[in-house]
Amino acid sequence: MSSTTTDVAQVLQEEADQFKDTFARARDEIGKVIVGQREVVEATLVAMFCGGNVLLEGVPGLGKTELVKALSHVLELDFRRIQFTPDLMPADIIGTNIMNTDETGNYRFEFRQGPIFTQLLLADEINRATPKTQSALLETMQEGTVTVSGTQYVLKQPFFVMATQNPIEQEGTFPLPEAQLDRFLFKVDVPFLNRVDMNEVVNRTILRQSVKPDKLLDSEKIMHLRGVLSKVVVADPIRDYAVRAVLATHPGTDFAGEQVRRFVRWGASPRAAQSLIKAARVRALAEGRAHVAFEDIRYFAGNVLRHRVLLNYDGQAENINVGELIEQTVAELPEELT
Repeated sequence: MSSTTTDVAQVLQEEADQFKDTFARARDEIGKVIVGQREVVEATLVAMFCGGNVLLEGVPGLGKTELVKALSHVLELDFRRIQFTPDLMPADIIGTNIMNTDETGNYRFEFRQGPIFTQLLLADEINRATPKTQSALLETMQEGTVTVSGTQYVLKQPFFVMATQNPIEQEGTFPLPEAQLDRFLFKVDVPFLNRVDMNEVVNRTILRQSVKPDKLLDSEKIMHLRGVLSKVVVADPIRDYAVRAVLATHPGTDFAGEQVRRFVRWGASPRAAQSLIKAARVRALAEGRAHVAFEDIRYFAGNVLRHRVLLNYDGQAENINVGELIEQTVAELPEELT
C-alpha cells in the first residue's frame, strides 16, 4: 500500500471517529428529553444525516412532537409544525400568492411563504388530511424545492420532514398513496411506553424541572458530515446484497421466499436499495467504521422496506405482519451467492 493510499485511509478513519463521537453525543442529548425511544431517536438521526425523511406511526402522546423539538434544538435548525386536518389545503402548507400594493399604489401579486419553508418540518397526523393536501409535500420531500405559479423556490438545506400518522384502523384517516410512502426513507413504529419509562416521563415533566439539551451542530456542520458519507466504502458484494434484499420482496423474482410469493402483491422500489445503502453508510460511521458491513444493511432493512411492500388479498385476509415478513426474508437471504 502506497503512502498516499495510507494517508487517505487514515484521514477517512479520523472522519469516521469524529462522526461516531458526534452521532453518540447527539443521541445522548436528545435522550435527555425523549425517554425509552432509543431506536426511534437513532432512526431519526440516521435519516437526518442521510438527507431522508421519516414516517412515525403510533398513537398520540408518545413524544413525537417533543422529539422534533429536541432535534431542532440539538442541531440548531429552524422548526415548524403543521397539524394535518381534513379541511387543510395545499396552499396552507406551501403558501399562496396574495394581491398587495407597492409604495406607488399599484397592485401586484406577492408570494406569502407557508410553513413548509423551514428546515425541520413536523407533519403531524399526516393521514388525517386528504390525498390532495398530502401530495403538496411530494416535491419538497424529493427535490427540496417548492413550485408556485411556475416559480421554483429552493429550500434551505438541510431539510427534513418527519411525518406522524395514527394507526390506519382509526377513524377519519386517509392512507398515504404508495408514491408518497416511497419518499420516506424510514417508517418507524413508535411503541407504547412501559411502566419504568412512563414513570420517568412523569418524573421529568411534572415532578421536577425538565432538562434542556445542549446545542451540538448547525447547518454547515451537518452538510459537512453528509459529505463524509460518500467516502464510506461499499464493496460490490455489499451493494449486491442490498439489491437482492429488495428483489427478495418481489414475488416474481428468483430471490423471493415462499411467504413472499404467497402473500405479497408488489415489492419495494429501486429507491429502497438506495435507502439501504445510505442508512448503512451512516450506521457504519456511527460505529466508527469507514466501510459498510452486511449487518449494516440488515440493521435498518425493516424500517426501509416495510412501508414499500404491498400485500395481496391472501396476505390481507390472513393479517400478515409485513415487518415480520421482511425480517424473515432478510434473515434467510444469503450474504454471498455460491
